[in-house]
Amino acid sequence: MLNPSITTRLTSWAPYLLSVLRIIGASMFILYGTTKLFAWPAAVMPGGGTAPLASLAGVAGALEVVGGALLLVGLFTRPVAFILSGEMAIAYFMGHASQGFWPVLNGGAPAVFFCFLWLYFSAAGPGPWSLDAIRSRSAGAISSTVPV
Repeated sequence: MLNPSITTRLTSWAPYLLSVLRIIGASMFILYGTTKLFAWPAAVMPGGGTAPLASLAGVAGALEVVGGALLLVGLFTRPVAFILSGEMAIAYFMGHASQGFWPVLNGGAPAVFFCFLWLYFSAAGPGPWSLDAIRSRSAGAISSTVPV
């Protein structure tokens, strides 16, 4: 069993680690989009190159880059995370589930992981290190100075 003081300390870190998880997750997520849209850091599309923006892969790439960037900075975190969670569920069922039951074998493990990671952030929020938190503090400061 952990020492109660260690448990208290770890519990106090939880909001900040939530922000770290969001930042790292978003950084990794953006890379899936950049490989589709810009072939960076590598070309992964069939035949190399990039996905046309008007294609399913292009729309997915745009969601991953733009949505990932918003999550990276923690702006509109809850609705963006919810949309991206849905994108990942669709990606799994359209692109991976038909190739077998086990996500680790059908290539869908990242889609499953990101689906539930973003679903968690849609409920938990961005954490204290985010533009949403700054906006919330600013709105609180403004509303507390407005006479009622």
